[in-house]
Amino acid sequence: MKQLLCVVALLVAHVSYLYAIPSNDRPGTISGTVMDKNLNEPLPYVTVAIKTLSGDIITGGVTDDNGVFKIEKVPEGKSQVSIQFIGYTPYVTEVEISSGSRNIDLGTIYLEENVDSLDEVTVVAERSTIEQKLDRKVVNVGKDLTTAGPTASDIMNNLPSVSVDQQTGALSLRGNQNVRVMVDGKLTNVPVAQLLRQIPSTSIKQIELITNPSAKYNPEGMSGIINIILHKNVNIGFNGNANVGLTYEEQPKFNSSIDMNYRNGKLNFYGNWGHNTSKNENYGHIFRPDENSEQFFEFLDDRTSNLFKVGVDFYLNDTNTISFFTNQNIFEGSTIGDTDILYYDMPSRNQFQFFDSASENQSSQYNFNYKLDLNDEGHNLELEADYNEFTNDEIAKFRFQGASPIGNYNDFVATDRNRLTVNLDYVNPLSETAKLEAGLEARLFESNIDYASTGQTFNSAGALIDTPDTDFEYNRDIYSAYVTYGKSYDKWSFQAGARFETVEVKADTNTVRAFTNDYIQVYPSAYVTYTPTEKNQFQVSYSRRVDRPGLGQVNPIREWSTPLISSFGNTQLEPQFTNSVEANYTRNLEKGSITGGVFYRMIEDEINRAVFVDRTDLNKVILTYDNFSNTSAYGVEVSGNYRPFKWWNFNASFDLYTQTQKGITERLDTTTENPTATDIISETVQVDNTAWNFRMINNFKVTEALTLSAFGFYRGANQNLQFDVDPMYFVNIGARYSLWEGRGTFSVNYNDIFDTMRFAFDGTRPYAQIGEFNWESNTVFVGLSYRFGGGKYRAKSRRNRDDREKDDAGGIF
Repeated sequence: MKQLLCVVALLVAHVSYLYAIPSNDRPGTISGTVMDKNLNEPLPYVTVAIKTLSGDIITGGVTDDNGVFKIEKVPEGKSQVSIQFIGYTPYVTEVEISSGSRNIDLGTIYLEENVDSLDEVTVVAERSTIEQKLDRKVVNVGKDLTTAGPTASDIMNNLPSVSVDQQTGALSLRGNQNVRVMVDGKLTNVPVAQLLRQIPSTSIKQIELITNPSAKYNPEGMSGIINIILHKNVNIGFNGNANVGLTYEEQPKFNSSIDMNYRNGKLNFYGNWGHNTSKNENYGHIFRPDENSEQFFEFLDDRTSNLFKVGVDFYLNDTNTISFFTNQNIFEGSTIGDTDILYYDMPSRNQFQFFDSASENQSSQYNFNYKLDLNDEGHNLELEADYNEFTNDEIAKFRFQGASPIGNYNDFVATDRNRLTVNLDYVNPLSETAKLEAGLEARLFESNIDYASTGQTFNSAGALIDTPDTDFEYNRDIYSAYVTYGKSYDKWSFQAGARFETVEVKADTNTVRAFTNDYIQVYPSAYVTYTPTEKNQFQVSYSRRVDRPGLGQVNPIREWSTPLISSFGNTQLEPQFTNSVEANYTRNLEKGSITGGVFYRMIEDEINRAVFVDRTDLNKVILTYDNFSNTSAYGVEVSGNYRPFKWWNFNASFDLYTQTQKGITERLDTTTENPTATDIISETVQVDNTAWNFRMINNFKVTEALTLSAFGFYRGANQNLQFDVDPMYFVNIGARYSLWEGRGTFSVNYNDIFDTMRFAFDGTRPYAQIGEFNWESNTVFVGLSYRFGGGKYRAKSRRNRDDREKDDAGGIF
């Protein structure tokens, strides 16, 4: 951008001087070399301007990779040479082109660091902004969002169309949990809920909401992709950031992180560490009026995680770059709790379950990247290999009192997963208005889960037997190729492409082939954008996507269990496919902008919940998954930001969506006095669910250092296959104070100030029931962040690939 502005200015100045230079003047040449005074290294892309003595620009240029510049056609007479670069004190000198001196060599010019201007390079914006780009909505994370909480999970509910289940950590986009989460364009094997709780909010630069991804992206996730982009350091020398925070209501939650970067010459080293320790209380109850019974839940989660990243970028020359990094994620967690079931009319049936689980897991990622820049700007070839492995060991202890027919037992689960991804990408800017992209990719995924138990279970005949061991293996290999072509013409631009995939799926249970599924699919995508003026933009897009069953959805091993509910996967699940159409309009205002859009999805072979009565205990139910017939979803979204006054700005968003959900549910025939398995009634249920959300974040600038914020959220009543869910709402307030000349920030936030957050519901399937779940939402967060180091900004330092799925990073992942 700096080069472009410079060229435009120079062209305008040059035209104006065509009439000012006498025809008999003979122009001259000014040359030299620009160096960093402290590092004694050349500075590339430094702006060199030739001006009149009154300050008008005559001509100019920029230094090359060796810091050398040569400016020709400088008119005769005295002129001023101005050399400027961000983070350095400008250099100004006077020269004269004359008949005896037409080639002036200024020699080596040393620029010195300007300490006062360095903070401007890495400062984080006070307020968050939202941009509508060709294939995504980009949320630029400001200090207002990072104050909302210490982790990525805490700020997700503040984003348009995004919500996080505060109990389970499940993430959804436009009301759908079939969304893929990436960090700097890469998937990890870390479970999403765990991942979001481990990324410090202060490390996040942008969050991309890609609801209709192009063909170059993996087509997984019906509602799209959420890509979390972390801050990358572009400074020479040693630089870093440190953050600490504490959240408290009933239990403490502590987080800290440190990011460090050292760049000198052709090498760039970076390392990161993030730590999170938290305890969380959850409680709730479910009442069944038909039998006058009530379940009470109370759990305490204790989690500790550490994330490490070490990487290096090696700039061999101007056209070849090699990068390598490794992530190591270590997690320990435990949950203790109890579930009490009280039968008010028959206390002899009362049951009490005590639950105690502990798990340890580690995720390791190793990434290699080689990039070759070809002749033209933006013309490149890139090879990347990414290997990720995940191991988890869990032991769960179940203890019973009361009328439970099953004795105490322990469950042991060992999980091993690995994924290898290799991509080759090619980008060719065919012209200033056209671009071709193509690529190949292989994704090889393998998972093994071993389950053992000391307990007993009922067989199909209703007799107690020892619980059998289970060994579940799941493999999925995907080979794909994609091509996209984009072109701009006047006020129009378009992009079209397709991705071709062949998929092989195998699932074995106890070495017996339980399921196979091989298929070939084509995933097209297309975008058309019309920009009649700078203030107006229209866009229409289409994509086809797939939801391959997740590991938890196909795993036949019991996921979790209470005295009345057990959850299992279904190995026979097949993928669901989605065709999505979307239209958006963006209006740029004098003091802000507003974006409105509508979307429609046609879903094939929908994956949804199935609720069955447990044949071995008719008072229990089994939750699992199944494929259903085609269905649809549609909705509308409006978001915007506005600054009514210099001291007040706000972001607001509204989304409404309607989705037809289909599922299987079973229930007992309550007209039978002593029902048996033959009295189970099975039915396919269809629910037309309409839900809406509204959120608004306000920022009030009190002084240059002090800013206040207020955030409000309201989710309307909605339905799912089991429950009618009550409305949900909360209000947060916060304050931020700038310290140490802008290098530090002190934050305090009071969340859910009216203590209104809860998940309340009632339903009739498979039993009439009324319930509510609660968690620690009425919390206070206190945080402190500090930036250190004194490196100098360098435009051509690390490769910036934020807009790519395959992105190397200088953050936690």
